[in-house]
Amino acid sequence: MKAVTVVMSLMLLGGCAADGKAPWLALNGGDSGCTKPDSSQALALSMADEMLSEGRPHASLAHLEALPADMAQVRLRKAKVSRLLGRSEAEPLYRSLLGGCLAAEAEHGLGQLSAARGDNVQAQLHLLRAVRLAPTDEKVRNDLGVVYLNQGNSEQARFEFLTAIELKDNNTLAAVNLVSLLLYQDKWQQAADLVSRFNLSSAQFSEAKSRAEQLKKPGTSRPVRSDQVAAVQ
Repeated sequence: MKAVTVVMSLMLLGGCAADGKAPWLALNGGDSGCTKPDSSQALALSMADEMLSEGRPHASLAHLEALPADMAQVRLRKAKVSRLLGRSEAEPLYRSLLGGCLAAEAEHGLGQLSAARGDNVQAQLHLLRAVRLAPTDEKVRNDLGVVYLNQGNSEQARFEFLTAIELKDNNTLAAVNLVSLLLYQDKWQQAADLVSRFNLSSAQFSEAKSRAEQLKKPGTSRPVRSDQVAAVQ
């Protein structure tokens, strides 16, 4: 299993409207509701999701480009793929969804983008809005914890990691992040208990230990890395 850890470094959803802007930019406030896709659209969305989960973001984007560009579900997926590929379209696509039925996902994505740039203050603002809109989303809680830890706010980070773990019992992403935090705080027994509870691999523990050591080094705030966060959410 790929190691996921806490550290101070994150890698990080076309057409023309009447005024020359892309149709999703013309919305400027998101959709008031999400239109349910028809059967063929639902199949294409499912294919795009499958491609992305298999690590084929370019193929995923190709499937999405065959769908209507003004669909909120399409724009969200395009934003996710664009973020993972480091494309500039990600931010305007996420912003086009603010105020609509996918606002929580949009705030989450904008938070991840801000964290990737090392702007943890802006990332925190976006992720706090995402938490207010979707308080039981364990992926958002984990990512907020990563940002808190990158800011040196260990107690708030611990709270968010524990919340993410309790919301999803097999949440190894948050578990490894919490192990790094515990090692950073020299709470070795608690870290060992967590490793045992989640049956984490030796590679995951080694990565967590390495990240904890990096956290102890003085320095300015840096971007967080992709294996800390819910990359495909």
